[in-house]
Amino acid sequence: MKLLYTCLFCIIFCSAFSQDKTHTSYLDLSYFKGNIALHNNDILHLIKGRPEGYLLSWNKKTYGFKNWEQRFNYPDYGLTYAYQNMKNDVLGEVTSVYGHLNFYFLNRNLMFRIGQGLAYSENPYDKVDNYRNIAYGSKLMSSTMVMLNFKKERLFDRFGLTAGVSLIHYSNANVKAPNASTNTLALNVGLTYNIDKEELEYQHTLSASDRKFTQPIKYNMVFRSGINESDVVGSGQFPFYIFSAYADKRINRKSALQFGADVFFSNFLKELIYYRSVAFPEFDITGDEDYKRVGVFAGHELFLNRTSLLTQFGYYVYYPYDFEGRTYLRIGLKRYVGKNRKWFGAMTLKSHGAKAEAVEFGIGVRL
Repeated sequence: MKLLYTCLFCIIFCSAFSQDKTHTSYLDLSYFKGNIALHNNDILHLIKGRPEGYLLSWNKKTYGFKNWEQRFNYPDYGLTYAYQNMKNDVLGEVTSVYGHLNFYFLNRNLMFRIGQGLAYSENPYDKVDNYRNIAYGSKLMSSTMVMLNFKKERLFDRFGLTAGVSLIHYSNANVKAPNASTNTLALNVGLTYNIDKEELEYQHTLSASDRKFTQPIKYNMVFRSGINESDVVGSGQFPFYIFSAYADKRINRKSALQFGADVFFSNFLKELIYYRSVAFPEFDITGDEDYKRVGVFAGHELFLNRTSLLTQFGYYVYYPYDFEGRTYLRIGLKRYVGKNRKWFGAMTLKSHGAKAEAVEFGIGVRL
């Protein structure tokens, strides 16, 4: 019944977004089956069976009527609904919804999809009824989907084929412990269906000088916040506050390089220091250690119209208490608003390697 309901929903949804003068749209439905990857020895007891499910997507095709579409080889964007049976009584079933982008290579025969969204676990951790599920500490989680597919449209009238590999990641980013997370590596195969009868013509209107782009150094200030919890189950959720300042320099229309600094006020760490000082005297922790941290970072920003993809690599220069190592990563999205695109909102994930620390929600200005 879940498949029936999602198909009906997608058809009704797509009927409201039929062809206009600058876009067409299509559906794709894929079945996948794979394995849970071992990224953490703590989840060894959860790796059994072969998870399987399906992905149902609505895609809007671009044809270059906006300049950014031509610069990125006419990508698609859309929504994906996913259902996954983890084939494990502890993990249960997970459903998720994503916003996604499709990028094309090899004469548009190779498609790379990346999506970010929310997932819902029907069987999360419970200290009494499901204490073995250390992967999903909450019902609501964040999820990342990556696919690399061979795709051929309109092989049989409006129907086409797609096949490839996919990765689906579930994690609540330490909003609530435990949070060991899972990564499903899978093979997928499916069908595409073009909603519109005919394709539009791809536009080739960019001038030869489009790649020549200069911009003075810009200065950014960002405030980020959210809630998270240490790995100690039941230790409590606490707010955190991050103040960032950095400079960026556009090297072309697509990319900018960044360099800056972060100041972290992480209250979960303050609680963790106190807990360990009391519970583990052998660790030689006094409880007076400073919970604040200061880091410097270098980064890259990829501009897609008003939305951009942010990646940063940081190093703590002020690090009074050892927590997950001195290096950190940040990846996420920014969305510029206003006529001059000075103000922006951001949603980013901060981690130490594969270990997530927090999902950060931020506002900032680029001057």
